[in-house]
Order: sequence, then C-alpha cells, then structure tokens
Amino acid sequence: METRVAIMGIIIEDTESVKKLNELLHEYGEYIIGRMGIPYREKGIHIVSIAVDAPQDKISAMSGKIGKLAGISVKTAYSNVITHE
Repeated sequence: METRVAIMGIIIEDTESVKKLNELLHEYGEYIIGRMGIPYREKGIHIVSIAVDAPQDKISAMSGKIGKLAGISVKTAYSNVITHE
C-alpha cells in the first residue's frame, strides 16, 4: 500500500457543521498526523489545518466528504513524499 503526506486547509463559516466535521475527522483519525485550529473572531470564521499520511483514495474521500458539509470549504495540497508499505 502507498501512502502520501498531504495538508488540508479548512475554512469553517457555519459553526453548525463543526460537529459533523469532527465526526469525519474522528473517522479518519488513524491517518491524521496533526491538527491546528485558529478562530478568526474578527471575520467570524475558523481556520483548520490537518496534516495527513494516508492512501490517496482515503485523502480524496475525506476531502470530498468535508467539502460537502454546509458552510465548510477545503483544499488539499499533496507532497511528493510517498511511502510504500
């Protein structure tokens, strides 16, 4: 199995979706290296970055599911670091 290192940038504009976001992150928890959240109170948004090391299909699935949540935007940047297990 191949895994890739990637970072997901998430912008939360609707805090009603945070519970669903956290459930999704818990579902993919085994692949998450680290997570950082920053509340941007002046703009009324939250910025979250997630570092992952996972198979390509898992990263894509997680990003797709997050992107479907109301009031949440996500972009994923992939590294060229690929591990063969």
